[in-house]
Amino acid sequence: MRALSTSLVALAMVSMAASPAFAAKKKREVEREYYAPTVIAQPQAPQANGSIFQVSTGYTPLTSGARAGNVGDIITIVLVERTQATKSNSADTNRSGSIGLNPPTTGPLSKLFSSSDIAMGGNNTFTGKGAATQSNALNGEITVTVAAAYPNGTMLVKGEKALTLNRGDEFIQISGLVRQADIGPDNRILSTRVADAKIIYTGKGEIARASRQGWLQRFFSMISPF
Repeated sequence: MRALSTSLVALAMVSMAASPAFAAKKKREVEREYYAPTVIAQPQAPQANGSIFQVSTGYTPLTSGARAGNVGDIITIVLVERTQATKSNSADTNRSGSIGLNPPTTGPLSKLFSSSDIAMGGNNTFTGKGAATQSNALNGEITVTVAAAYPNGTMLVKGEKALTLNRGDEFIQISGLVRQADIGPDNRILSTRVADAKIIYTGKGEIARASRQGWLQRFFSMISPF
């Protein structure tokens, strides 16, 4: 009996681990860990080398003002994403041909054919046309932290914004590389200035579930030949 109970518990755990909801939850946890704010390590005490000026990890030149440049600094990314694509093509072909033979009018074969017995003709016409239009827009702001600063003046930024609404949750995640020269005096930068940008806008809850097909309908959509 104990072996049977252990087997049932193991089977239930395997089934739960293989379920789409469990996989989505684990993926969500990994994403939350990646986009979590960068933790700044406690700076070490400067060594007594006899110099008046001591360079520390949080040092910022006076000429840079309050512009972000160190790990853990905060930058606001202004989302101004807008894409539009249009594609169209058309084709029109026409082909026709005919052939005719005049039967003999004299001799014994003239009795076997009439003037309309031997004649062939053909006509082939094709017309095709296709068009596709797609446009996307994303506006807003999201504040992120500097995860890494590189010697060439670029920085890796990443962050997440979570909104809990009365009908579900909304998540905005972004990561990419920015240049210090592109950051404004108020530590704001356009999303079009973010290199290798990865922007994710997802949601879950009642509204998100209502906009998706059911699992049985998705199954029949995949196997349907039409």
